[in-house]
Amino acid sequence: LVEALTGCMVNLTTLDGRNLTIPITEVVNPGTEKVVPNEGMPIGKEHGRKGNLRIKFDIKFPTRLTAEQKAGLKRFLAG
Repeated sequence: LVEALTGCMVNLTTLDGRNLTIPITEVVNPGTEKVVPNEGMPIGKEHGRKGNLRIKFDIKFPTRLTAEQKAGLKRFLAG
């Protein structure tokens, strides 16, 4: 949740075995999609060309929070 609100770096391995680090700088909501140009699937007969890689985010929220955690979040988010 903190990373969804404040940003992070996403590390992933592409289909051709390369490691990519993708900076996520915007607030991410459930279902947000990040497009990484030219890092997706190969484009048919166009040698060396690739489509866009699409990353869809699934944010996991806690199922329970203590009263103390809730109060801390309220204080933090209130600024």
